[in-house]
Amino acid sequence: MGTSVVDLGPRLAVVLVLLTALAAAGGRLSGLGQERPVVVAALRATVQLAAVSAVLLAVVGSLWRSAAFVLLMLTVAAVTAAGRVSGLPLRAPGAPGRVAAAALAVVGGAGPVVGLVLASGTVPLRGEAVVPVAGILVGGAMTATSLAGRRLREELAGRRGEVEAALALGLLPRDAVLLVARPSAATALVPPLDQTRTVGLVTLPGAYVGVLLGGGSPLAAGAAQLLVLVGLLAAEVAAVWIVTELVARGQVLADLPR
Repeated sequence: MGTSVVDLGPRLAVVLVLLTALAAAGGRLSGLGQERPVVVAALRATVQLAAVSAVLLAVVGSLWRSAAFVLLMLTVAAVTAAGRVSGLPLRAPGAPGRVAAAALAVVGGAGPVVGLVLASGTVPLRGEAVVPVAGILVGGAMTATSLAGRRLREELAGRRGEVEAALALGLLPRDAVLLVARPSAATALVPPLDQTRTVGLVTLPGAYVGVLLGGGSPLAAGAAQLLVLVGLLAAEVAAVWIVTELVARGQVLADLPR
């Protein structure tokens, strides 16, 4: 085996085209109507990963450039999460407030975890280590924020009468919303909890496989994966907590009963 885990020749391009076609065909034949989104997502991923790979070659050699790249990731994560939580496009009125609220959840989730692993020396303070670790944690916090916020929006719309009844009984707006919001938001933690509980039994996640294929020992791979999984749990719990509080305080969704 060479230094590359994947053969970067023509066979890779052929396999990627076939996999995309398979997914698109499944989306069409199943009646889900997702063939076009599948193709668009695959093309976007190809272009974006090619661009990011080229940028990272210049970024990881400098800690300051790596920090700037992490900031860019945080910005994109906040914009993406804001759209998922609110269901509104970026051009809709009030976008800065929505993005700021989503950024608070993403940064509040990922920031303390990244700071802890770097300050402790568990992850070396080098660009090639900081960028991937920060990317994993920011991505996890973004996903948790999006899932929890979207679930909250749907649940509060469907159970608006319960919130209004709680308000009529004298509860404060925040407390009335939280009666419905907390159980619903908790469902966003099911995927990371299941992944952590079943690691090594159902799947071998990316960090583990990456360390092994990079020549590390199984013990080192297990330690790296454990750090990632527990770090993701901490980041995602914090992100869900923050976005739930922000929704309850009326800082994300504008049409909550008050």
